[in-house]
Amino acid sequence: MNDGPVRLGILGFGNQGSNYARYITEGLVPDMVIGAIADTDPTRLVAARELHPNIPLFENGISMMDSGQVDAVITCIPHYEHPQAGIDALSRGLHALVEKPAGVYTKQVAELNAYAAARPQLTFGIMFNQRNNPLYVRIKEIIDAGEIGAIRRSNWIITTWWRPQGYYDQSAWRGTWGGEGGGVLVNQAPHQLDLWQWICGTPRSVFSKVGYGFRRNIAVEDEVTVLADYGNDVTGVFITATHDLVGTDRFEILGDQGKIVVENSAVATVTRLTKPERQLSDEVAAEDISRALSGKLDPADLYTTETIQFDSRWGSQHANVLQNFAANILRGEPLLAPGADGITGVRLANAIHLSSWTGRDVPLDFDEDEYIGELNARIRAEGSFVERA
Repeated sequence: MNDGPVRLGILGFGNQGSNYARYITEGLVPDMVIGAIADTDPTRLVAARELHPNIPLFENGISMMDSGQVDAVITCIPHYEHPQAGIDALSRGLHALVEKPAGVYTKQVAELNAYAAARPQLTFGIMFNQRNNPLYVRIKEIIDAGEIGAIRRSNWIITTWWRPQGYYDQSAWRGTWGGEGGGVLVNQAPHQLDLWQWICGTPRSVFSKVGYGFRRNIAVEDEVTVLADYGNDVTGVFITATHDLVGTDRFEILGDQGKIVVENSAVATVTRLTKPERQLSDEVAAEDISRALSGKLDPADLYTTETIQFDSRWGSQHANVLQNFAANILRGEPLLAPGADGITGVRLANAIHLSSWTGRDVPLDFDEDEYIGELNARIRAEGSFVERA
């Protein structure tokens, strides 16, 4: 374990990388300093020099990692490059914090996970900042404690990702299979795919209907509807899109002794039944059926309701993940988001794609080579990017 603040190497000085640098310089990450910044784009290095004049700059990640200026690296680069950058850092004895998603397909993420597992002395994390959102932390505590009973159904509509056509047109790699590796599932919704599984568990299989270039001139998905099967008649639905101008963010979790409804990822209403729902149903006397159907039973006899809301300043969740990452390096504090967990969201996104491509129900232990074959067929059709192995 290190003795002083962790010197972070920021690989990629775009939107996320520049934000992380700002959080550190503003003192939001007490155990961390900027060790160096690397970017292959000269214009971004100019911007980095203006904002951070005393920080060493490098034209590529390898030279930064070999410089001796950093103890750890965060990968703020295109999705396909995350796994190899993580391996490059770990192979040099550097701690690695991977941006979401951990990669585009499970095979490459599994290689990163295996490489990290063989080096337990190094810290390996992923930027799942929403696991640090106090609202979702509390919801997970409630469910894990059995306060709403066993989950019977969950559904999340998250369509607040509206992106105009110009967003995709600004870069040749956006909205492509070869450059981005997917659309809303890979770029906008990885946090929700992670939270859904973190809170409700991993489904056994999925069946999906996906629109590719549905309302945008892109190759990848901008409309997704998923039916998840958890076994034992437990189901889940996930809907997301980038063409809904108004947008909805509503997450419902129904248990056999209660329900949680989250609106706009900000306010949760928790209903706790006084008894399991089946027991309440069986105890309704014949003479009370008409009152039950008209909603005239006394709510106090049936359930209690709690509203949960936290103040969560923008940027604080990301900064707290950085601080937790540094604290793990320095003092061994448990990670909020271990890097190995990054594969769960990638696996789910891959299964959703594969289901829509093949028109069948796809188990979460799908054939990785089949997925890569389908992905490469789409990359070949674009004719602008290298295929993947």
